[in-house]
Amino acid sequence: MRRRLNRPQAILLVLFWVVLCYLVLVSAPRIDGPLILSLIISGALVFIPVYKSMKE
Repeated sequence: MRRRLNRPQAILLVLFWVVLCYLVLVSAPRIDGPLILSLIISGALVFIPVYKSMKE
């Protein structure tokens, strides 16, 4: 069984994800469908566990 994320861990995880998305968007030669789709999927992989952890 995994431990629950506490608030500072969740905030740091979300901030790191935002910084990573910013770096990807700035360094991309063009913003197209696969890039947007991968950002949406990565957002789901980050925000679903954070939401579940905060909901409990």
